[in-house]
Amino acid sequence: MAEIRSAQLPTDLVAAVEHAAATWPDRPAWTFEAADGSTTRLTFAEVAERTAAYAAGLQGLGVGPGDRVAVMVGNEPGFPLTWLALARLGAAIVPLNVRYRSADAQHLVDDADVRLAVTTAEHRGVLDRLERPPRVVLLGDLDDRPAAGPAGASAYSQGPVDRDAVVNVQYTSGTTGRPKGCLLTHDYWTTLGGSMLREFPHLTGDDVMLTAQPFHYVDPQWNVVSALLAGAHLVVLDGFHPSTFWDRVRAHGVTYFYCLASMPVLLHKMPPDPADRDHRVRAVQCSAIPPSLHAALEERWGVGWYEAFGMTETGADIRVTAEDHDELVGTGSLGRPAGHREAQVVDGELWLRGPGMMTGYLGHPSPFRDGWFPTGDLARIDERGRVLLQGRLKDMIRRSGENVAAHEVEEVLMGHPEVRLAAVVGVPDEVRGEEVMAYVVVPGVPEADVPDVLGAWCAERLAAFKVPSRWAVRDELPLTASHRVAKAQLA
Repeated sequence: MAEIRSAQLPTDLVAAVEHAAATWPDRPAWTFEAADGSTTRLTFAEVAERTAAYAAGLQGLGVGPGDRVAVMVGNEPGFPLTWLALARLGAAIVPLNVRYRSADAQHLVDDADVRLAVTTAEHRGVLDRLERPPRVVLLGDLDDRPAAGPAGASAYSQGPVDRDAVVNVQYTSGTTGRPKGCLLTHDYWTTLGGSMLREFPHLTGDDVMLTAQPFHYVDPQWNVVSALLAGAHLVVLDGFHPSTFWDRVRAHGVTYFYCLASMPVLLHKMPPDPADRDHRVRAVQCSAIPPSLHAALEERWGVGWYEAFGMTETGADIRVTAEDHDELVGTGSLGRPAGHREAQVVDGELWLRGPGMMTGYLGHPSPFRDGWFPTGDLARIDERGRVLLQGRLKDMIRRSGENVAAHEVEEVLMGHPEVRLAAVVGVPDEVRGEEVMAYVVVPGVPEADVPDVLGAWCAERLAAFKVPSRWAVRDELPLTASHRVAKAQLA
């Protein structure tokens, strides 16, 4: 493929959709595979047409520039169509995890000042039960609109697009407290997506990409943008199923996928299959590849696994490339910063700088320091500029790829009438990376009943992945001089 120059790539999501439709109108853009095995396929022209139709529907509901619209939709075309339609209107998506319940969903709706939410019948009940519910529109109401014709593909863009306009309020758990909304712009997405073409893995129109993560994450979203820019075919599974994952990779002729957290461990635990190497995958990018499994993963499936590091706040930052791959297998090294990113270590903490980052957290002071973003991760950089993580400063638990803010779970526990004190920490787990463990002082509940009583309390208010799976009942918890729980002493 010829060298890709920055000027050749669209710099906003609206232009990315329209350029793809004009350049590859009949080429498959997206294939969504549902849990029942049925598939929905859209060409690039159909993506543009449906996006315009969605934009018309949302505009008819009063959505305009600067509005924030919550989207609680699973892995189906309606999620990215709504997102891209909102971008056309100058509005921003607020993705809601479909596993959320009342407490965590209400926080996002309130914090982002959401007045309208798009969802499906399956998830509407969560929004309707909120104390302060937004207006709810079902995805089917947008689907029922006729697709726009060729002229309609650009009818609902609002003139010249400001690439610095916010298109996502993307919530992520920070170092302390409740999830914070990262303000992500067109520039964030096209910088991230474009880097996947200009640099390793050098995506092209010959690639078939696959994602199995939920769409409320940034990962499927940057997959959408990269595919639009490259003219690649993106396959979206209904979820990650280790026992059938490689079957789907083979069935769709996938050439590239990204995974993270416990996914490589769970895949490796599946029984070996004579067809393990019968696939078209040319590269796997993965965050947190277990060093002890790295070589075994490559040997089993006969393809290189490349470490990659990024954050919701900063996009695509650091990656192992083909040049460094052989030397770094099993080392845990993240590789070098991407071409648009700088990295330095300040007092042991990894700081990042460059274009294509969030503009800040909604309603919070800027975390940037002279343009640098402190990641909260401890790291060192070797003499060749390669980054190795050495732990993290964050009071955050990483469970199966989900960020769980300990403070958020503690708040819910402390809301139980019998809980005197609670502290939540992450403990190592072979499969999930970390598990959520709660230390509680709860005199009014028999110790044997604590997991059921407090587990049910949390499950009513938090997504399932945030509910503690391990419990320790104590008569008291160690406190610091400022009367905070001394978590380092809990173990």
